[in-house]
Amino acid sequence: MPLIASRPSLISLVAALLIILVAPIPSLTHAGKPHLINFRSPNLFPEGLAYDSSAQHFIVGSIRQRTIHSVSDAGVVDTLISDPTLPDNVTVLGLAVDKLNNRLLACITAMDPLPQFHALAAYDLRTRQRLFLAPLPSDDEGPRPVANDVAVDFKGNAYVTNSAGNYIWKVNAQGEASIFSKSRAFTSQRVDPDFPYSFCGLNGVAYNSKGYLLVVQSNTGKMFKVDANDGTARLVLLPEDLNIADGVAIRSDGVVLVVSHKTLWFLKSQDSWGEGGIYDKIALDPEGFPTSVAVGGEDRIAKTELSKVVN
Repeated sequence: MPLIASRPSLISLVAALLIILVAPIPSLTHAGKPHLINFRSPNLFPEGLAYDSSAQHFIVGSIRQRTIHSVSDAGVVDTLISDPTLPDNVTVLGLAVDKLNNRLLACITAMDPLPQFHALAAYDLRTRQRLFLAPLPSDDEGPRPVANDVAVDFKGNAYVTNSAGNYIWKVNAQGEASIFSKSRAFTSQRVDPDFPYSFCGLNGVAYNSKGYLLVVQSNTGKMFKVDANDGTARLVLLPEDLNIADGVAIRSDGVVLVVSHKTLWFLKSQDSWGEGGIYDKIALDPEGFPTSVAVGGEDRIAKTELSKVVN
């Protein structure tokens, strides 16, 4: 998700899109026309995306503000969370809804040249109050951490990707954080140093109810299956690399969705993700710079897209 750091920094008004693909069916070739949710919000620049099934709205973060917003199907934007106690100019990246505990989890990161700050924030979706702010421990050996995306299991444990250090944090339901997985698999693939996003490793993460994580890696296009109990990881064999993979989500029928700013992939596996197949993909407009994908009500697929920048 920090791929968007290369976008222009002077943004006063963003006209954003939530593009809803009506596709709870095996192939997009039979899907209906995409439903566009247009919304405007000053200096928002939405990055993370989640869906709150209880309130039946989407939730987006902000690159420029310490705020999180809900977006209705009609494009009505409401400030869900405003947290001025966070450090100035931090970025809200990945989001996840913990349905069982009625919480919203948000990755909070400070980008260069700001002082280092990386944490996971948890908010009560009913009261909109912060429950905890969990600092994420650093590995002194690696580059400056980036808390990028987050997934949550049925026990309230959160799993956060570090895109710079290529490892995964775990934050339990009480807000206690630790480095969970530093598998050698995450650094086993060659990274082209001339690749524009060579700095961005582990990125989107999703939790599968069978007890494992699926994690994509932007600078290699690879996917990994990570055991949610012990952090062991293995490469998922795919027929092609998911170039510049960013967000990932899992549909109720087990189909895995991966988005980059150029492509939306639909993947299936017959062996619980020892290997997987790509059964459909959609070319996206790179000018929109999609970064996240989420599954809404009735298995509708949504992605954020920046459609226009007004100076």
